[in-house]
Amino acid sequence: MKVLVVFYSMYGHIYRMAEAVAEGAREVEGAEVELKQVPETLSEDILKKMGALEARKSFSHIPVAAVPDLGTADAVFFGTPTRFGNMCGQMRQFLDATGSLWAKGALVGKVGSVFTSSGTPHGGQESTILSFHTTLLHHGMVITGLPYTFTGQTRTDMVSGCSPYGASTIAGGKGDLNPTEIDLAGARFQGRYGATIAAKLARA
Repeated sequence: MKVLVVFYSMYGHIYRMAEAVAEGAREVEGAEVELKQVPETLSEDILKKMGALEARKSFSHIPVAAVPDLGTADAVFFGTPTRFGNMCGQMRQFLDATGSLWAKGALVGKVGSVFTSSGTPHGGQESTILSFHTTLLHHGMVITGLPYTFTGQTRTDMVSGCSPYGASTIAGGKGDLNPTEIDLAGARFQGRYGATIAAKLARA
């Protein structure tokens, strides 16, 4: 069973969450897990002005995804920062190129799952994941989220991400925050849960 974690990360927050999702998926017997990032659409000059070049070096070794990669996986986890309550433009552009997969029904019946980050606690985490689901449903994917059996998302003694729609983290207005242990635990849970469902579907 092949699991693909495909993400876009500007400052590294989504990359760290993607690693945690992959860790969880690898706990499922028979899962072969691969991380890939979607192509960058911004120039190096713009990234430098945004202060993102240095942070991006930490995951520069992660290969760039191509659209056909999605069709070879049994489960695909998508990671994107929120942009005005939606997925980022880089992820949108990547998915807008998947028409050939849609035409062939290449993703029908495969598990699809989404995780995200935002600058503030109310920066659009839930709307980003829910609006992302629309694309996955058009492809006929089986959506998995983050069930309440992950009890970390019910804690109120600290500020953290995660919801029943998927794992998430708060990056801070200047990208100065790191994923909390709850955020990372949620991402691992989501990876393990989604891969478990994919394994059951593969055996059906």
